[in-house]
Amino acid sequence: MAASPGPAGGAAAGALHGSGPFGLAFDSGLEIKTRSVEQTLLPLVSQITTLINHKDNTKKSDKTLQAIQRVGQAVNLAVGRFVKVGEAIANENWDLKEEINIACIEAKQAGETIAALTDMNSLNRPESDGQITIFTDKTGVIKAARLLLSSVTKVLLLADRVVIKQIIRSRNKVLATMERLEKVNSFQEFVQIFSQFGNEMVEFAHLTGDRQNDLKDEKKKAKMAAARAVLEKCTMMLLTASKTCLRHPNCESAHKNKEGVFDRMKVALDKVIEIVTECKPNGETDISSISIFTGIKEFKQSKKTKSIDEELELAMLKISHSLDELKKELHSTAAQLAADLVKYHADHVVLKALKLTGVEGNLEGLAEYACKLSEQKERLVETCRLLRHVSGTEPLEITCIHAEETFQVTGQQIISAAETLTLHPSSKIAKENLDVFCEAWESQISDMLTLLREINDVFEGRRGEKYGYLSLPKPMKNNANLKSLKPDKPDSEEQAKIAKLGLKLGLLTSDANCEIDKWEDQENEIVRYGRNMSSMAYSLYLFTRGEGPIKTSQDLIHQLEVFVEEGLKLASSVQAFSKQLKDDDKLMLLLEINKLVPLCHQLQAVTKIPLQNQVFLKVDKSITKTRCIMATLVQLLSLCYKLLKKLQMENNRWVSVTNKDSVDGKT
Repeated sequence: MAASPGPAGGAAAGALHGSGPFGLAFDSGLEIKTRSVEQTLLPLVSQITTLINHKDNTKKSDKTLQAIQRVGQAVNLAVGRFVKVGEAIANENWDLKEEINIACIEAKQAGETIAALTDMNSLNRPESDGQITIFTDKTGVIKAARLLLSSVTKVLLLADRVVIKQIIRSRNKVLATMERLEKVNSFQEFVQIFSQFGNEMVEFAHLTGDRQNDLKDEKKKAKMAAARAVLEKCTMMLLTASKTCLRHPNCESAHKNKEGVFDRMKVALDKVIEIVTECKPNGETDISSISIFTGIKEFKQSKKTKSIDEELELAMLKISHSLDELKKELHSTAAQLAADLVKYHADHVVLKALKLTGVEGNLEGLAEYACKLSEQKERLVETCRLLRHVSGTEPLEITCIHAEETFQVTGQQIISAAETLTLHPSSKIAKENLDVFCEAWESQISDMLTLLREINDVFEGRRGEKYGYLSLPKPMKNNANLKSLKPDKPDSEEQAKIAKLGLKLGLLTSDANCEIDKWEDQENEIVRYGRNMSSMAYSLYLFTRGEGPIKTSQDLIHQLEVFVEEGLKLASSVQAFSKQLKDDDKLMLLLEINKLVPLCHQLQAVTKIPLQNQVFLKVDKSITKTRCIMATLVQLLSLCYKLLKKLQMENNRWVSVTNKDSVDGKT
């Protein structure tokens, strides 16, 4: 596949792919899969296009020739800086050093050639009527440009291989530490190794997160997001499942529970490497593309492209119409079934019953509710499979598959965790382990609601317009000249970016609500401010979908200002709470506060930026900062809850000891 500089460089791209008048065909045979590589090439493509897009046999002014020379020199200087970076990368990666250096030499030579061919000082410039005849060797420039772009693209793609190697190395480190964790036999050793594992997972999360955002293929991005979500949620499960095994080493259900987590994490790690290297194990086929949605879509393409007689064409039109009706019925049925099922299980009665039977050591109750959870799991799995067929887009189809797998695996893990608790009802670690798996189930139920809304948006045609912000102010050149007004619509890349940020924000509000629901005292100041922030963040999420109470830019700014105020109030309340804690716990909490306050001030600064013609840039920055604040809020609420419970236990213990001492004194 030819390298493509992307939509923003349309004119330049045309010239570089041979569609321009000078036949400058650029086809390196190298596929560009990431936006960072594509965006790095764009300025260079644009500059070169400027050089080659002047007409032959025309007279140019001295000023024009000087401009051409400046562009040629700029290209050469940019290439020089680029080559230095490339050489530095080569020196750090010996296995790619030779390939990178060769490509750098080619790029440097091409840059110097372009500078020489556009140098006015080397020309014999006969003047006529104050004009200078253009002499530039266009053939030479085109040849040098082709070599330059080809060599620069090679360097960029080789550098991209370095990133892939980093991800693979990081995965291998994580995998090696996981294998050590599987074999550990003591709590002390486990704590040491898990600390190392945590650091390695953070590094892996950063690398894969950057890669996910950089990928151009939306289907691959969705797969990467699903794999990373598994790893993120399973990390806490791995901690509690391993601790339970160490506390109850002879418990078969505890080992089964732990093995399930390790197996799922290993599959997710392999999936990430499969995505970044594009290597499928054992020649597997991609079943995610096999759905009714895909089948109907492919059939209708074939309908337009194949040459068929009139009678057959009429028959195919009828079939096509019938398929449309079938699709509508299937979507309606699947969506209603999913909505009813999620609503029915929203109170999580079965999970609560399993927890109760566990702490009571009730084996009969365990069998009954484990059976009910299995039935619930099968219904949810079937519903996810049904939703997959009406998902409407490949990324949503992948999300449905991820949801199906999560319910399938987590359901079984909850049962084994409940069995362990039932066998050891006084075990705090076994109880904590069951809580973690139940929270993962509840989180997936919440995610399913978001998924359902996204599928409905696609089916009802809102996907193409929901990020349009058509209600926002339009740029105005002159208030008196109403005819000059043009709607400020986002391009497809802006839409995709806002959509992704909005979806992540919606998911974070679900996470925050889960943390808030844990608190017994719902009137606690921390809870109240957190709930307000979550509610406002959800309104912002709806805004990205073209829904909800926020209708104008002024509404948006007001909502953000109030959101910041609540965030600062929360920080103040958390700081007051920290004064009740011991030094270590207090420090841990203050570190989180020190993340929240600067983020609030940064968002406040964004709201002060004049709108002018940069509406979408402001929306983008606002949602990005809000998302960062919400991610910090989730961590802060979780930490506050844990420290509050710890404080309450310590206070109860102190009261108990004091009472005992008092009684002993009287005795």
